Amino acid sequence: MRSPSPAQPASPTGTVERVLALLEQLAHQPEGIALGELADELALPRSACHRLLADLVRCGYVRQLREQGDYVLTTKMPALGLSFLGGAGIVDIAQPIIDRLADTSGELVRLALVDGDSLIFVAKAQGARTGLRYDPDMGIDVRLSCSAGGHAWLMTLSEERATELVARQGFGSPAQFGPKAPTTYKALMKVLDDDRRRGHAQIVEQYAPGMTAMAAPVVRRKQGTIAVITIAGPMLRLTPARMDTLATPLLQASHELALASTSSPLFTLPQGKGASQAS
Repeated sequence: MRSPSPAQPASPTGTVERVLALLEQLAHQPEGIALGELADELALPRSACHRLLADLVRCGYVRQLREQGDYVLTTKMPALGLSFLGGAGIVDIAQPIIDRLADTSGELVRLALVDGDSLIFVAKAQGARTGLRYDPDMGIDVRLSCSAGGHAWLMTLSEERATELVARQGFGSPAQFGPKAPTTYKALMKVLDDDRRRGHAQIVEQYAPGMTAMAAPVVRRKQGTIAVITIAGPMLRLTPARMDTLATPLLQASHELALASTSSPLFTLPQGKGASQAS
């Protein structure tokens, strides 16, 4: 099978595209980013970038750390997201289940929702009380090719659909991820085959050096995979043997989330092409 080349992202052209690109870029720069660097990252003219930032500042979504200083997001955008998730009932439904699994595992537990062609973390619970903690940012578009959550979703899809999603997102630069991250479609499909036989995904130093994780899909009969639930931690503590012992509580949590999801209107929305093809 010939591997498709990942599509190269185009520079945003329309005003709405540019505004959204700015917001997404700022979301990854909580410490702030200079106008010139932001314009260069998005391949935008500095004058256009400055004009859009001024509009976002006026509307309360962006602020400058000081006069002529770096730009950062305000809390208005996160507040909108939290309001949406709260209104959809996701946190009320998922948090008790996530909290219980975090307590059982003693590690970071997160819930990611399937949103079209993306997988987005929306809730978490930290089970580690002492020692090294693994706690990445929430709200990110999960890298499907090398994350346990991504694998848990892809393993429920056909090879064609899984390849399409990864090709659209790309494998990313090897330097950005762990030393054992798959970098070819053949290697990734082998990992997914192993995950299907196991019944859940496991990774060791694929997403990040020294980190392990496991994940299970949350599957509804007519919709397919609507979410994934993950456990992640340092490999010195979350060993492969430890992950094997946590498989049963992980799968129980995913099943409980699937049953409880009928209470949230967001979970009942059709997932389109991203839904599982293994009903």
